[in-house]
This record gives sequence, C-alpha cells and structure tokens, in this order.
Amino acid sequence: MFFYLNCPRASFSQTKLDPHVSKSSAFKTIAIVGKPDVSDQLVQTLSELHACLKEHQCEVLFDKAAGPLVNEPGSDDLCALAEKSDLVIVVGGDGTLLHCAREIVPTSTPILGINLGRLGFLVDISPTNVCEVVSSVLAGHYEADDRTLLECQVGNQKPQLAMNDVVLQKWNVARMIEFETWINGSSIDSQRSDGIVISTPTGSTAYALSGGGPLLSPSLDAISLVPICPHTLSNRPIVVPGNTEIQIGVCGKTDPQEVRVSCDGQEMLELKSNEKVTIRKFDKPLRLLHPAGHDHYKVLRTKLGWGSHPKTL
Repeated sequence: MFFYLNCPRASFSQTKLDPHVSKSSAFKTIAIVGKPDVSDQLVQTLSELHACLKEHQCEVLFDKAAGPLVNEPGSDDLCALAEKSDLVIVVGGDGTLLHCAREIVPTSTPILGINLGRLGFLVDISPTNVCEVVSSVLAGHYEADDRTLLECQVGNQKPQLAMNDVVLQKWNVARMIEFETWINGSSIDSQRSDGIVISTPTGSTAYALSGGGPLLSPSLDAISLVPICPHTLSNRPIVVPGNTEIQIGVCGKTDPQEVRVSCDGQEMLELKSNEKVTIRKFDKPLRLLHPAGHDHYKVLRTKLGWGSHPKTL
C-alpha cells in the first residue's frame, strides 16, 4: 500500500515553457539525495545547491549522505523524503539516481539529476552551472518524460524493482548456464549462454548495449531481451511490448546455485531449485526532469561518440 501527501505538485501538461513567461515555482519542498562517496566536488555542489534553493525560499530536506555534508539532518528513508517533497534532486552519478528511483517511484515525485559521475545518461546537469539550471527548473522551464521500471520476482520472494535492467547471469563458474524463457506463457527458447539482460528503454544504453542490444527511445513502451554471449548464433535480441510478462527458469544440468539475478546491478537475488524468475512492467512510471532544451539524441551522440573523428596519435 502506498500513501500520498496532498501537497502541490508541478503541472506536467507541458514539457517546455516559453522562457519569457514568469511562473511561480510549484516545487516548494525539495529533497536532496547525495552519492555515498564523499568528495570535495560533492561538498561544493551540495553547498551551492542548498544556498540556491534557500534563496528561492524552498524548504530543503536531505538524505543521510547529503545532510551531514552541509550541517543539516539527513534521513535514511528515501521514500518518506519523497512523500514530503515536490521534487527530488540527486547529486551523483547514474548509479545514485537508479538507487533513488527504485525507492521513490511509488510516490510519483519527479526526480532531477546533477552529474558527478562518469557517463551521465540520466543525471544531465553539469555541476559548473547548478544554480542557473536549477533556478530555471524552479521557474517552470524544463523537459519531462516518464521512464518505465521493471518488477522482478524470484519464486515467492519479495519483488524488486529495476530502472535499467534485470540480468540473469552465471555466478562463480567459468562455463555457460542453461535456461528457458517464456513470454506471456508461451515458450520462446532454451539457450546456453552467460545469461540474459531484460532491459527497459532506459537500460538500452547500459548492459544491454554491450550485449549487442538495440537502442530504444525512452518513450517506447517496450522491453528488450538480450542474450549474453549465447552459444548459438541464432539467439538474437528481441523486443516485446511493455505489457509482456517474461518468465525465466534454469534447466538442464545447471545448478541454481551457479546463477544470480541482479536488478540494475545493485540488488542481487539467489535462486532455489525449481524457482522461476518473473519480470513485468511496474505499474507506476518514474517522472524524470531535464533542463529546457534537452535532446535525447544529442546525449547519445555525445556519450557514444557518434560522428566524432578519431584522434591522431
């Protein structure tokens, strides 16, 4: 059961507003979530962000990683923070945002990312102009899109969420594993490989990409299945509708103890004998905010180096 706070939310009927239109911010209470690895850059960015939000007369809440760095109390309950807030700002890398997203998605609170990581596919605000961009967002100038999450359940265990992907993979063995895959109850195949990546469109630029999977637009309602180093070359990635239920079961001579299931590479689940892995779309999307003028394909060009000339030695 999820509880929602009756607090004012931002209107998402438009994802781009006229920059000449003045608009009082609908984001009154803002939660800040910091990456767990402390650095001088993190402290500086948090301090600048805190000062900026106070200047805009916002109530600011912190998680346990960010609060102590600016001499403020912090909470270890991200879902409770989100329920009290109109916006969550993540200061860190994509991994920090993935963790935060899984915790707060039931609250429907939008999330904005400041990039202190490496790639920054999801956290797309540079720490060099934090106050300028955040002030623009508070004024209503931003892009917004909904991102699909997956719900993964192993046997009767507690379901776990994934924003990027659910991965069935070999564990502590130097040989392939064997498993069967069903889509909406229909048997698809039995394959031997190093595993399989079940990916959202958001995760199509993550592990699935290295496995040869397709790049999917974040707006697509779809799920991709990408085999990891399959023994049979005819095992190719496939894309299915977002409302598909996927089941995977270990078979053949593979011991379930040699297999693990991971969610976003952060949550690791064990399998017992005869347990199946069930994956389906989570019933609530995550609302992800970007600076005004955000272009998903420009992000791909930049991060993946499309169209760039090779450097001379």
